Amino acid sequence: MQKHELYIKRCIKIAKNGLGKTRPNPMVGAVVVYKNKIIGEGFTSAYGGNHAEVNAINSVDDKSLLAKSTLYVTLEPCSHFGKTPPCSDLIIKHQIPEVVIGCIDDNPEVAGKGIAKLKASGCNVIVGVLEAECKLHHKQFFTFHNKKRPYIILKWAETEDGFIAPIIKDEKKPVWITNPYSRQLVHKWRAEEQAILVGTNTVLDDNPSLTVRDWIGENPIRIVLDRTSKLHSEFNVFNDDAKTIKITDQQIDFSKPIANQICEVLYTQNINSVIIEGGAQTLQTFIDEDLWDEARVFTGNVVFTTGTKAPLFKGALISETKIKTDLLKIYVKG
Repeated sequence: MQKHELYIKRCIKIAKNGLGKTRPNPMVGAVVVYKNKIIGEGFTSAYGGNHAEVNAINSVDDKSLLAKSTLYVTLEPCSHFGKTPPCSDLIIKHQIPEVVIGCIDDNPEVAGKGIAKLKASGCNVIVGVLEAECKLHHKQFFTFHNKKRPYIILKWAETEDGFIAPIIKDEKKPVWITNPYSRQLVHKWRAEEQAILVGTNTVLDDNPSLTVRDWIGENPIRIVLDRTSKLHSEFNVFNDDAKTIKITDQQIDFSKPIANQICEVLYTQNINSVIIEGGAQTLQTFIDEDLWDEARVFTGNVVFTTGTKAPLFKGALISETKIKTDLLKIYVKG
């Protein structure tokens, strides 16, 4: 493996330490290398805190070595003032002679400007090392800026005979199709994404909390569709455990296709990723409007015979995992 690729792989690995904490900022990783040895590394702090490059530079004990080192980073260093000063200015200040970048930042506030500033200062800039891997790592960030919508993950559990819910329920709570290990994984996913969305009937039928309980992490923002404001404050989704955004007929036109309208609302709320957890009608709406990026589908060893059928979709299967008695298939849009 080439030297540059080795260090960019390390950047991607440590960047994941920011998973679920940096949103809506991208989770960037950076390392400082002097004479083929890593002397500093860092990842993006929680939103409002230091960027990865700052943390990596700050972690170097002997700052005099920076002027003889190479900085590796998954994403182009920023060149504008946001919550923090521009990373490119700090790199120039310490006279780091070489910067190796995984991929360019498509954010219009950056979009090559960071690279231009570094080159103008005399820095040797190498761009595009493990570019595909870096873009995949930053998929939520790129989807948000390029497509002007969140990265959309569809998630549901279905029975062996293809149903996601029974016809009749005794209580207003979920009917579990999957085992506790799969449910814990779902809570991990919730901690990793910025928001979670469900339709009105899911709240009425299941009264879910839509929070992270079986995993350590931040609760996602809860998005609830409520066309005619029939959901009252007693439902769990309106408790104080997490922020909830209710989308009603005051915000979108429910007489027209709604998935794109919902995406527009979430974009204005600066939400860069969302898990659509149900119900069947809401999931199918996003599928029919071709507005999804991943589908994560569990099949449990349960049979309903009748009930609400699972959504119909076509995607490219990228992984298949057995979780005790459950089977998890993950698809991407083909």
